[in-house]
Amino acid sequence: MADLSAAPSIAVDRLAVTFKHEGRLIHAVRDVSFAVAPGETFGIVGESGSGKSTVLKVIAGLVAPTSGQISVGGRVLAPKRDRADRRHLQYVFQDPYGSLHPRQTVDRALREPLEIHGTPDRDACILSALADVGLEARHRFRYPHQLSGGQRQRVAIARALILSPGALLLDEPTSALDVSVQAEILNLLARLRRERALTSIFVTHDLAVVAHLCERIAIMRLGEIVEVLTVEELRGNAARTPYGRELIAASRGFTRKDEALASVTEHG
Repeated sequence: MADLSAAPSIAVDRLAVTFKHEGRLIHAVRDVSFAVAPGETFGIVGESGSGKSTVLKVIAGLVAPTSGQISVGGRVLAPKRDRADRRHLQYVFQDPYGSLHPRQTVDRALREPLEIHGTPDRDACILSALADVGLEARHRFRYPHQLSGGQRQRVAIARALILSPGALLLDEPTSALDVSVQAEILNLLARLRRERALTSIFVTHDLAVVAHLCERIAIMRLGEIVEVLTVEELRGNAARTPYGRELIAASRGFTRKDEALASVTEHG
């Protein structure tokens, strides 16, 4: 369990994001604040369009905020991330097939960030990264279309981890996978978190996934955080707001899926 009394690893303070679309303003994120403790996996859930992925992209520096600030280790990040910031905060996208270049081998996908950051011993780093995510040396020179969905997501996670970041930003990384493969990826993320003391923010619409992996969960609606629950409160249907209770009630089968994931991961 992460020490929530410790200084936050990632802090989001009064974040707002406004887009202009067809001449009108869209308030995608409104006054969002939260802090993630070192080593914690913090979940953000909500319906499509709730703003959860936008928050993650702002933290990564992929979307510019209208107002508010992001701090990492007590240091406020500049709107334009420098190389050290990008190395520290690594992003795993929802669709690994889309995020991996179809004409690049696994070796090339893993080698590129090492070249950008001037990392030595690149062959050894690539082989180690593959082993860390449960892939073998034989996968190294395959193309994305030659891999299964679970294998592609393992490559995406290996690419994020190859620079030894302090935090992972995970944007629905299991949503395209079936339950058994989801469990494998969740097992992998849980193990990597233990081994590397990783801090993570996990965005998803799937309550079973956050119940299995996260310690606290923020519920978003229309760009705002409605409430933050512990995983025990989520499983006990102890939401304090009407919307939180509605979201849990609407996710019928959430408890059964949570139990299914637990059953698979216990034997994973």
